Amino acid sequence: MFGGVNPKQMQGMMKKMGISQEEISAEKVIIEKKDGNLTIIENPTIMKIKMQGEISFQISGEISEKSKEVEISPEDIKTVMEKTNCSEKKAKETLEKTKDLAEAILELS
Repeated sequence: MFGGVNPKQMQGMMKKMGISQEEISAEKVIIEKKDGNLTIIENPTIMKIKMQGEISFQISGEISEKSKEVEISPEDIKTVMEKTNCSEKKAKETLEKTKDLAEAILELS
């Protein structure tokens, strides 16, 4: 972008413009999307950039996608049924919806 400018000069220019950046060390970045699917970035290079009071992140690495499917065990269904006195069908439906044992119990209580 700015050919011929050494990194120290670039940092100085950015500091004068009110831009700071910091590298963040991480093994993995997981982004949970609204549809429930996951974007997983392995071996990421992460830069935290602060400019005019706003913070943004620049992330690069090995990207993979995963659907977030939660298996509902018979034990979980039984636990929900026992704690809420509901039917097996209702317990299973609520677990599928919430994807969380405690949340399903709270919803049915």
